[in-house]
Amino acid sequence: MNCRQVGKKAERMCGKKKRVLALGMALSMGILVIGCSDGETVFDRMDSEKTESGIEEMEEQLNVLKSFTAETLDGDAFTQDDITNKDATIINFWGTTCSPCIEEMPDIAEFAKSLPDNVQVLTVCLDGKYDMETAKDILSEAGYEGITLISGDGDLGRVCSAVRYTPMTIVVDGEGNIVGDALIGMQEDVATVYTDMINEVLKSSGKAELGNEEAGE
Repeated sequence: MNCRQVGKKAERMCGKKKRVLALGMALSMGILVIGCSDGETVFDRMDSEKTESGIEEMEEQLNVLKSFTAETLDGDAFTQDDITNKDATIINFWGTTCSPCIEEMPDIAEFAKSLPDNVQVLTVCLDGKYDMETAKDILSEAGYEGITLISGDGDLGRVCSAVRYTPMTIVVDGEGNIVGDALIGMQEDVATVYTDMINEVLKSSGKAELGNEEAGE
């Protein structure tokens, strides 16, 4: 029996079930939208597919991370100074209900450990503030030992609010500028892709690029 074969009340119930099913499917695909600014969860912007126009609209808001304060998963403070004192920073946005995010985290963890002191990897767990223990368990199991942010204001809050799809990765230079396009989706070869992103920043600023051995390849 389909929705057209039942009465109006049952039809409304059927429609509601379809919406709940669609939401569940979106979450299982890792399409998670949560803004870190002011601790608000904004599922109302959730989309069912990564449309080109949606990505372009999002990337228009991914410009700089020059003024913000944030809280880490460990309860420490983190600001723009922690980005601008590095030549390049990779930032991975993820969520605890995003299967592709969790699947690629061990590769991100391994890559992060291979980097020199002038380059760093951060993660931003977009729903980590609401389920800190789950976030910690996922990162621990993946072997990730770096910094994870769970809330933020200023430029970071604006960027988090713009995130429409996870996992998503950006790279930031030593002046807090977001360089190049956002990388959307799970990567089969994190080390190669992240190294290319970092080297684009290092090369443009006249810094020594990462070699394959430094990227853990």
